[in-house]
Amino acid sequence: MNNLYAINSELALILKEIELNDGEITDTLSGKLEIAEADLMNKSESYISVIKTKESFVSAIDEEIKRLQDLKKKNTNLVSKLKDRLLEAVKIYGDFETGTHKFGTRKSSSVEVEDVNSLPNEFKTIKVTESANKKAIKDALSSGKAVKGCSIVESLNLKIS
Repeated sequence: MNNLYAINSELALILKEIELNDGEITDTLSGKLEIAEADLMNKSESYISVIKTKESFVSAIDEEIKRLQDLKKKNTNLVSKLKDRLLEAVKIYGDFETGTHKFGTRKSSSVEVEDVNSLPNEFKTIKVTESANKKAIKDALSSGKAVKGCSIVESLNLKIS
Protein backbone atom coordinates (compact mmCIF):
# COMPACT_ATOMS: atom_id res chain seq x y z
CA MET A 1 0.00 0.00 0.00
CA ASN A 2 1.74 3.16 -1.17
CA ASN A 3 0.44 6.41 0.15
CA LEU A 4 1.63 9.76 1.43
CA TYR A 5 3.23 8.26 4.54
CA ALA A 6 4.64 5.05 2.95
CA ILE A 7 3.20 2.61 5.47
CA ASN A 8 4.77 -0.82 5.14
CA SER A 9 2.45 -3.38 3.62
CA GLU A 10 2.49 -5.78 6.58
CA LEU A 11 1.25 -3.11 8.97
CA ALA A 12 -1.30 -1.93 6.42
CA LEU A 13 -2.75 -5.45 6.18
CA ILE A 14 -2.92 -5.74 9.97
CA LEU A 15 -4.68 -2.38 10.25
CA LYS A 16 -7.12 -3.32 7.48
CA GLU A 17 -7.97 -6.50 9.40
CA ILE A 18 -8.54 -4.45 12.57
CA GLU A 19 -10.84 -2.10 10.66
CA LEU A 20 -12.79 -5.10 9.31
CA ASN A 21 -13.17 -6.26 12.93
CA ASP A 22 -14.80 -2.89 13.80
CA GLY A 23 -11.63 -1.74 15.56
CA GLU A 24 -11.40 -4.80 17.81
CA ILE A 25 -7.87 -6.10 18.27
CA THR A 26 -7.71 -9.86 18.74
CA ASP A 27 -4.87 -11.57 20.58
CA THR A 28 -3.36 -12.62 17.23
CA LEU A 29 -3.52 -9.06 15.89
CA SER A 30 -2.18 -7.70 19.17
CA GLY A 31 0.83 -9.97 18.85
CA LYS A 32 1.43 -8.76 15.33
CA LEU A 33 1.22 -5.14 16.49
CA GLU A 34 3.66 -5.51 19.36
CA ILE A 35 6.81 -3.56 18.82
CA ALA A 36 9.96 -5.62 19.29
CA GLU A 37 13.21 -3.81 20.00
CA ALA A 38 14.63 -4.98 16.67
CA ASP A 39 11.99 -3.22 14.61
CA LEU A 40 11.26 -0.36 17.02
CA MET A 41 12.31 2.40 14.61
CA ASN A 42 10.56 0.96 11.56
CA LYS A 43 7.26 0.22 13.31
CA SER A 44 7.34 3.54 15.21
CA GLU A 45 7.59 5.44 11.93
CA SER A 46 4.81 3.30 10.46
CA TYR A 47 2.63 3.92 13.51
CA ILE A 48 3.19 7.67 13.22
CA SER A 49 2.20 7.44 9.57
CA VAL A 50 -1.04 5.66 10.45
CA ILE A 51 -1.73 8.10 13.29
CA LYS A 52 -1.28 11.09 10.96
CA THR A 53 -3.43 9.49 8.29
CA LYS A 54 -6.23 8.69 10.74
CA GLU A 55 -6.04 12.12 12.40
CA SER A 56 -6.33 13.69 8.97
CA PHE A 57 -9.30 11.45 8.20
CA VAL A 58 -11.00 12.38 11.49
CA SER A 59 -10.40 16.06 10.74
CA ALA A 60 -11.97 15.61 7.29
CA ILE A 61 -14.98 13.93 8.92
CA ASP A 62 -15.33 16.83 11.38
CA GLU A 63 -15.27 19.29 8.47
CA GLU A 64 -17.87 17.23 6.59
CA ILE A 65 -20.10 17.11 9.69
CA LYS A 66 -19.85 20.91 9.98
CA ARG A 67 -20.66 21.29 6.28
CA LEU A 68 -23.67 18.98 6.61
CA GLN A 69 -24.89 20.80 9.76
CA ASP A 70 -24.69 24.11 7.88
CA LEU A 71 -26.57 22.57 4.94
CA LYS A 72 -29.21 21.19 7.33
CA LYS A 73 -29.62 24.61 8.98
CA LYS A 74 -30.03 26.34 5.60
CA ASN A 75 -32.63 23.82 4.46
CA THR A 76 -34.49 23.97 7.77
CA ASN A 77 -34.64 27.76 7.49
CA LEU A 78 -35.88 27.51 3.89
CA VAL A 79 -38.63 25.06 4.89
CA SER A 80 -39.67 27.35 7.74
CA LYS A 81 -39.83 30.40 5.46
CA LEU A 82 -41.83 28.54 2.81
CA LYS A 83 -44.31 27.33 5.45
CA ASP A 84 -44.63 30.90 6.77
CA ARG A 85 -45.44 32.12 3.25
CA LEU A 86 -48.08 29.44 2.79
CA LEU A 87 -49.59 30.36 6.17
CA GLU A 88 -49.75 34.00 5.11
CA ALA A 89 -51.47 32.97 1.87
CA VAL A 90 -54.08 30.96 3.81
CA LYS A 91 -54.64 33.92 6.17
CA ILE A 92 -55.20 36.26 3.21
CA TYR A 93 -57.17 34.00 0.82
CA GLY A 94 -58.66 31.42 3.15
CA ASP A 95 -58.45 27.63 2.85
CA PHE A 96 -57.66 26.34 -0.61
CA GLU A 97 -56.89 23.12 -2.39
CA THR A 98 -54.52 22.12 -5.15
CA GLY A 99 -54.69 18.84 -7.03
CA THR A 100 -53.10 16.80 -4.25
CA HIS A 101 -52.90 19.07 -1.20
CA LYS A 102 -55.27 21.01 1.01
CA PHE A 103 -54.10 24.16 2.76
CA GLY A 104 -55.76 25.53 5.85
CA THR A 105 -55.09 26.45 9.45
CA ARG A 106 -55.72 24.87 12.82
CA LYS A 107 -55.56 26.44 16.24
CA SER A 108 -53.09 25.40 18.89
CA SER A 109 -52.03 26.79 22.22
CA SER A 110 -48.85 26.81 24.24
CA VAL A 111 -47.74 28.33 27.52
CA GLU A 112 -45.10 31.04 27.64
CA VAL A 113 -43.32 31.64 30.93
CA GLU A 114 -41.61 35.01 31.30
CA ASP A 115 -39.78 34.30 34.58
CA VAL A 116 -39.48 30.78 35.99
CA ASN A 117 -38.10 32.12 39.28
CA SER A 118 -41.31 34.04 40.03
CA LEU A 119 -43.49 30.93 39.77
CA PRO A 120 -44.85 29.21 42.90
CA ASN A 121 -43.13 25.87 43.60
CA GLU A 122 -46.22 23.89 42.57
CA PHE A 123 -45.65 25.08 38.99
CA LYS A 124 -41.94 24.26 38.87
CA THR A 125 -40.02 21.14 38.09
CA ILE A 126 -36.68 21.16 39.80
CA LYS A 127 -33.92 19.05 38.31
CA VAL A 128 -30.83 18.38 40.40
CA THR A 129 -27.66 17.07 38.85
CA GLU A 130 -24.76 16.10 41.04
CA SER A 131 -21.22 15.74 39.78
CA ALA A 132 -17.85 15.41 41.41
CA ASN A 133 -15.69 18.51 41.76
CA LYS A 134 -12.56 16.74 40.56
CA LYS A 135 -10.31 19.77 40.95
CA ALA A 136 -11.26 20.22 44.60
CA ILE A 137 -10.86 16.48 45.21
CA LYS A 138 -7.43 16.47 43.57
CA ASP A 139 -6.34 19.50 45.60
CA ALA A 140 -7.52 17.81 48.83
CA LEU A 141 -5.82 14.51 48.00
CA SER A 142 -2.62 16.29 46.98
CA SER A 143 -2.53 18.14 50.30
CA GLY A 144 -2.80 14.84 52.21
CA LYS A 145 -6.50 14.83 53.03
CA ALA A 146 -8.41 11.57 52.57
CA VAL A 147 -11.52 11.64 50.40
CA LYS A 148 -13.59 8.47 50.69
CA GLY A 149 -13.79 6.56 47.41
CA CYS A 150 -11.31 8.81 45.62
CA SER A 151 -7.69 8.48 44.60
CA ILE A 152 -5.29 10.09 42.19
CA VAL A 153 -4.48 7.84 39.26
CA GLU A 154 -1.23 8.53 37.46
CA SER A 155 -1.32 7.95 33.70
CA LEU A 156 1.45 7.72 31.21
CA ASN A 157 0.47 9.46 28.01
CA LEU A 158 2.21 9.35 24.65
CA LYS A 159 4.03 12.52 23.66
CA ILE A 160 4.95 12.87 19.99
CA SER A 161 7.21 15.73 19.00
